[in-house]
Amino acid sequence: MTDFLTTWLASAPAFMTPLLLASVGLILCERAGVLNLGAEGIMAIGAMTGAFSVVSGASPFAALVFGALAGLAVSIPFLIAVVVFRAEQILAGLALVAIGLGVAATLGRDIAHTPFSGIRNLTLPDALTGIPYVGGMLFSQNALTYVSVLIAIVAALFLARGLHGLRLRAVGEDPATADAAGVDVQLYQIGALTAGCLLIGLAGAYLSVAGSRVWVDGMVAGRGWIAIGLVVFAQWSPLRAILGALIFGAADALIPRLQATGVDVPVYILSMTPYVLTIVLLVVVALAGGRRSAEPGFLGRAYLRQDR
Repeated sequence: MTDFLTTWLASAPAFMTPLLLASVGLILCERAGVLNLGAEGIMAIGAMTGAFSVVSGASPFAALVFGALAGLAVSIPFLIAVVVFRAEQILAGLALVAIGLGVAATLGRDIAHTPFSGIRNLTLPDALTGIPYVGGMLFSQNALTYVSVLIAIVAALFLARGLHGLRLRAVGEDPATADAAGVDVQLYQIGALTAGCLLIGLAGAYLSVAGSRVWVDGMVAGRGWIAIGLVVFAQWSPLRAILGALIFGAADALIPRLQATGVDVPVYILSMTPYVLTIVLLVVVALAGGRRSAEPGFLGRAYLRQDR
């Protein structure tokens, strides 16, 4: 039992990382008032591009950068549609999902199931990794896992303390008032979407370059949708997103651990665990009233300056 718990906890941060990166990216978008439902498609493009880059000879860390940039590139039509032309954000986001999944499946056919050498875990002293139960979880991860936590902390400080972060939140809460105060609403929304889509693309690249070290069609497997639910669970706070992503990551990591121990549970039942947990936690948040109190006031609505 001790070995099972130690191994399970050690594997949880690796499953946490893509969810945390994607949810922080979505929080930045939604704090600016833009509802981005396209995370699943953006992550698919990031995962395919990251794998394609490594297979083509790029270093794993360069592949992560290319994956993030590809996530941004595929999001540009969505960005222009919702910010410049004030298109309906839900429909534009769903279209982005379809585009991302389709483009990734089409362009990635030649590299599907091709294994490669990706990012490995850091090598730290045994005195740290050997700490009972939590040594592996805290000190035996790859560099991007630690970086993802740092990104969440920086994002939280930016939103809570930075002048531009406060302006960004004002845009998401009441763009008319922010506009009257001299804040360029469109510029802040473009900036938030750019940073957010880069992080979501990076989350996808992590799945292939650091997670499985191979790319297959459908490898995102609903994590983009889980990240959207995680934003609500975290009440639009990057710091709460760390805890939420760790809970979901632990649930995701439980599946291969149970299979490895030979537990006779149908794989489809095990695969449902993260999604069932998402629904349960969203219900809990709704019953507690957290969504109503923390949700940006202008989320999902197009701001027209002449209507102020």
